[in-house]
Amino acid sequence: MTSLTTKPVRATEPVRRPGGRRTGVGQPSGWWAAAFVAPAVVGLAALYLWPFLSTMIKSFQDVPAFGPATFVGLDNYANLVGDEDFWKAFGNSALYTAIILLGIPVAIVLAALIEQVGRGRAVYRVLFFLPVVTLPVAIGMVWRFIYNGDFGLLNSVLSWFGVSGRFWVADPRFTIYAFGVVGIWMGLGINLIILGAGLQAIPKDLYEASALDGAGRVRQFRHITVPLLSPSIFFVTILNVIAALQMFDLIFVMLRGVNNTALADSKTIVYLFYEKAFVQFDQGYGAAIAIVLLMVIMIATALQFRLQKSWVFYG
Repeated sequence: MTSLTTKPVRATEPVRRPGGRRTGVGQPSGWWAAAFVAPAVVGLAALYLWPFLSTMIKSFQDVPAFGPATFVGLDNYANLVGDEDFWKAFGNSALYTAIILLGIPVAIVLAALIEQVGRGRAVYRVLFFLPVVTLPVAIGMVWRFIYNGDFGLLNSVLSWFGVSGRFWVADPRFTIYAFGVVGIWMGLGINLIILGAGLQAIPKDLYEASALDGAGRVRQFRHITVPLLSPSIFFVTILNVIAALQMFDLIFVMLRGVNNTALADSKTIVYLFYEKAFVQFDQGYGAAIAIVLLMVIMIATALQFRLQKSWVFYG
């Protein structure tokens, strides 16, 4: 006598619906994915997308402090072309960016030296990283004291060598360079962390093989370290250019509020935007400055990505 057997049905076996979609126990619904993504999407839209769209719209308007805004087309952008203050601020931002980029070779050398340290390597990294986690306002106040023309620490040190002091943040001939030194010092920590990680990824066998061929430390650094470190250098360059073009904190803390005579000749693009939009309440003109700054950053970044094909080595 033959026994009847039934094929067991697994609870997790998907069931095909008439429309071709398959659902079953254990298969998540698309609504759950949307629910998890929604907070991030809402945050990005509220904090980034909407402010960008609002700024873009205001750049084509005349927005007074009181009263409705009026559409003026490209008048704000046309006024920027003939604005001497804008071009001076643009030049200051470009000069500050160039000075900041000089800190990358310094960071490369320091990162290579730290890698040669046996014990205490982490201590050096922490000490160099401290300015990164320090408030920019506190940094500005400390360096304002160092640069003080009457009793500043820098002038006191220079007097030991018979060099006369300067009003470093009150003379427009030195202000941007003084800010550049502070900017290099502030960004040195994050540069060392990124470049140090890149150095650790370089195979040690390459240095040993080159040493057998008679290559010294300088030649190894030039022909092995720098080429294989070029992706990290490229990434650090991108970060530094973007941060330098947005520089605002140091000028606001170190120059504002003391009737500084160098302020008129030391403004950057971001400071000019702040002054037009929040001091003079010309929000339409300030919005145009912000959009132009965004375009400058995008062009600078795209240019760096285009040029990296000729010097970045992805080995």
